[in-house]
Amino acid sequence: MILKNIKIYLQNIWKNNFIINIILETYLSFNIIFIQEPSWSVICSILSFTSYEEEELVEVHNHSNWTTFSRNSVQAGIFLRVITYINICISFLCFSLQNDIFNHKDILCISFFNSGSIFFLINVYSNSSQVDLKYFKDTEVNISNVLIITENFSIKNSF
Repeated sequence: MILKNIKIYLQNIWKNNFIINIILETYLSFNIIFIQEPSWSVICSILSFTSYEEEELVEVHNHSNWTTFSRNSVQAGIFLRVITYINICISFLCFSLQNDIFNHKDILCISFFNSGSIFFLINVYSNSSQVDLKYFKDTEVNISNVLIITENFSIKNSF
């Protein structure tokens, strides 16, 4: 069964492109990389559908050995704080972004198939205001086969 052989790496890169480049180039023995606080960069300017001026296309770093999973990139200057890279060597597991399960900018849920079952990977970013934890508390979700939930705990103890 492939689940026992999946290698997962988690890193908060603090919006540093240099770190993500090193990780994607040298951590090829890993199958899944959860990134928190990725660096969003202007890739190019594109024609706008709503105005006569060009708009900037902002994306995270991509690499040919990895499939990048993230929500819709940037909306009104809000930069998403979680992305996931899946090594292309395990793409046969049919990974899919599941925005319908958790609708939150700091929670990324990905599903995949293995041995006739569906499994879930969840990447979570927690800041000091604990918005994502409040979202989990107020959201009723009924899913099984959660393989892993990773989280960057930037939560400060208020006690």
